Parts: sequence; C-alpha cells; structure tokens
Amino acid sequence: MNIDEFKMERMQSKWEFHVDYNLSESGVYPLTFEELVPSDKLEDIKKTPLGYIQTNGTTGLRERIAHIYPGASIENILVTTGSAEANFLLMWKFLEPGDEALIMLPNYMQMWGLMRSFGANIKPFFLRADLDWNPDLTELRNLVSPKTKLIAVTNPNNPTGALLSEEARKTIIELADSVGAWILSDEVYQGAELDGTITPSLWGSYKKVIVTSGLSKAYGLAGLRTGWMAGPADTIQEIWAYHDYTTISLSAVSDKLARIVLEPENRKNILNRTRNILNNNFPIIEEWFQRQGDIFDYIPPKAGAIVYPHYSLDFNSTELCDKLRIEKSVLLIPGDHFEMDRYIRFGFGDKENYLIKALNRVEEALKEIKR
Repeated sequence: MNIDEFKMERMQSKWEFHVDYNLSESGVYPLTFEELVPSDKLEDIKKTPLGYIQTNGTTGLRERIAHIYPGASIENILVTTGSAEANFLLMWKFLEPGDEALIMLPNYMQMWGLMRSFGANIKPFFLRADLDWNPDLTELRNLVSPKTKLIAVTNPNNPTGALLSEEARKTIIELADSVGAWILSDEVYQGAELDGTITPSLWGSYKKVIVTSGLSKAYGLAGLRTGWMAGPADTIQEIWAYHDYTTISLSAVSDKLARIVLEPENRKNILNRTRNILNNNFPIIEEWFQRQGDIFDYIPPKAGAIVYPHYSLDFNSTELCDKLRIEKSVLLIPGDHFEMDRYIRFGFGDKENYLIKALNRVEEALKEIKR
C-alpha cells in the first residue's frame, strides 16, 4: 500500500521544536501533570503497574466517555491511542479499493490521505467562505450516489473553526440514510466553542454514525494520546479486532489520567479553561489582523484555537510559511496543506505573551515584503 506524504504532520514534526514560536498548533497550551493530578491522587498514579490494560479501554474510562454521548454504554466505546488512530481504524474497516467516499474540505488531511491509500474513489465537498464555511447543499446532493459508502466530516471544523449549520447536518444525515452510507464525524474540537455552547454531536442522529474524539484539542492534553470512537455496539466490537493489529492498548498511565480528566467536575473545569484561553486570545489576533490593513480576510472561528484567513500577497502559501519559518522562526500552516492556496492557518491557543511576540515577528516579515 502506497501512502501520500502527510504534509502538515511532516512539516510540524520537522520544525515545531526548532522554531522560536510555534503557531502551527490547533489546540490550547497544555496542562501540566501537576495541574491535572490532585495531590490526593498522586500516590495512586505513582503505584500504577506499567503493564497492559484492557485493550479497548478500562471499564472506568469507557464509562466516563459514554457519559458524553446520551444513551451510550461502554459497549459503544472503543478507546484508541489518539483520535488519529480512531480515524485510521475506521478507514481500514470501511474502505475497500473502489469504494466511493465523500469528504469535507478543507479538513484535517489524515482522512484524505487514508482514503487515497486504501484505494477509495474520493469525492470532496467544499466548505465555502461565502456560506460561513458551510457546504453548498446542492453540490453535496449531486455528489451522493447509491455507491456512496462513507461520508466524512469534521465538526467543529479544522482549519476554519466553523460549525455545520443545522440545515447542513440534517442534509448530511438524510443523504447518508438515503443510500445506506456511514457517517464518520470527527468531533475532536467539541468543547472548544468560544461561546460556551457545546456543538451537538452527530452521535445518535442516525443508525450508521461513528464519532471520533479525544483529549488533544479541546482539553489541551495531546500528550496523553487518548482518543476514542463511539458507535453501534456490534460495529465497535468488530473494529476492536482491527485495534489488536495496531497499538493494542492505551498506556496504563494515560488511561488512569484520562479517567481523572473526564470526571464530570474536572471535565467542566478543563473545558472552561480552554474557552477562557480562546476568548482571551482571539481579540489579540483579531486586532492584529486589523492592523495589517487589507492583507487578510477572515471569518471569526466559532470553535478551536485556529483561524483561517485568506491573504492578498502574491506568494504561494507554502513559500510564505517557509519564509516566515526561516527568516522569523515562526511556524504556521499553509493553505496548500488543505488543498487551498492563499490561505494560512494561525493557531492562537498559546500563552498571551507568546502569541503577541510571535505575531510581532510575522508583522515584521509582512512589512519587509511590502517594501
């Protein structure tokens, strides 16, 4: 099986720890171990046996995840090593060469790359800025066919920070149902809404929906590598067998820490922390965009620590981001990585002073370009 280079992940892996300022991330700056673990639980963590655990996730962790999805039980949950593994397992399970799959673009391009690698016939449907980053529903209706096996969405969306409208959600469900297609809904940014209103999950909206999520983006805990999927119990049981061929299980320590995170009061507090960071930082980058005159045009994000502006400079997006990295030691994500030139994804989830200094470096570069 041949694979495409995952451009964004390769770029981040090469450079994010070798620049002064990393604005390529789409989550908030992480909690520390000390901030997460209360002193009365520290001894218990220290005594954790470092062996295998239940390979689909401990009962305690699956119970806490199931509480997020009304009507779910532990049989509806499979714990994975990050939401990326959950997405991989689903593509592996559902797609055979020649299968027709629809995918929302722009998007986190892991699913795009996996669809290509597994030989799917890919039909993209594009979010449009003039529709508040929602799809053209007429275009979407024309793409779905009796051959459609899978429709993949990310909601809230990466890189735009947009939310699907109620009409778009309803249409996607109706179209999938009309041809018996599965819906894969990547909801890893759920809980990172700036207005505090949790984005409704597609869980439970249709019998063939599988949701993926995890603790990386909305929770600021990417280093725990804790993800999951929620879906029909019989399908989850089948996908568990695929999991046996990949990471086998989450680490024992991550499972225990994830249970702490998802205790109801802790979860509430952690998501409030995320929203506070976003609502503190977005006005900073918004004011910065305004200061740049007519260079940037953007739609304010509704969720996530990301904003996706179009720019007017006569530069390819990868070339511009390379220039910023090399000359100013600031890492940003080019729109090329989402199959859209003349866009850049800015992450604004770091500490306030860090964000301001990084943006100042970018502003320096823009002034030099305009001379």
